[in-house]
Amino acid sequence: MTFRESDTSDRRTRPADHAASAADDAQPVRLLGIVGSLRPHSHNKRLLSAAALQLPPQTTLTVFPHLKRVEPFDESDEEPQGGGPPGANALLAAIRAADGILFVTPEYNGSIPGVLKNAVDWASRPTPATSALANKPVAVIGGSTGMFGATWSQQELRKALKLAGARVIDAELAVPSIDTAFRDDGNLANPASRRRLSEILQILSEEARTTAAMRAAAAAAG
Repeated sequence: MTFRESDTSDRRTRPADHAASAADDAQPVRLLGIVGSLRPHSHNKRLLSAAALQLPPQTTLTVFPHLKRVEPFDESDEEPQGGGPPGANALLAAIRAADGILFVTPEYNGSIPGVLKNAVDWASRPTPATSALANKPVAVIGGSTGMFGATWSQQELRKALKLAGARVIDAELAVPSIDTAFRDDGNLANPASRRRLSEILQILSEEARTTAAMRAAAAAAG
């Protein structure tokens, strides 16, 4: 399963026949996927791939592939309006271009991976009201090889995103034993987990579509 990274071609879901009319009328939604694991074939990257298989109609998913290149946050490197170094600027540009964001996080020592927290720190600047994340619809999912499915790191990440100004979807998908959680076709093996993932993506897509429409209307009026 392949889907779009920030420098590759687009992948868009095809609506089912029974939903084609409604899908044609819907405003396209651009979601950004950010995974907190740097390992090329990590379990949580497989979870993002599974999400790409369940996107609602008229929704695209672009993956931010350069989390490792985002410089450690240092206020002395920051520009007055946020950002500054090239890696951080690429992250902020990807966030601003998206209508909504799907964060997928593993759990390291009971909390958020450092590279992911660093990305949120950059994206929270200069203030929650003016940051790249300001009023941006976001959802958080994740998994671990243990029995709790990265619930602690998801809680910590939701808290950080709320403080950064994002509009966090109040929905959770924790995937335990993630190393054995996938079918050969890339989908989640557990039917309840697949349904939950589909529900979260639907909510995120609808929230992102509404926010994008409001932003477009405000720009047209102003």
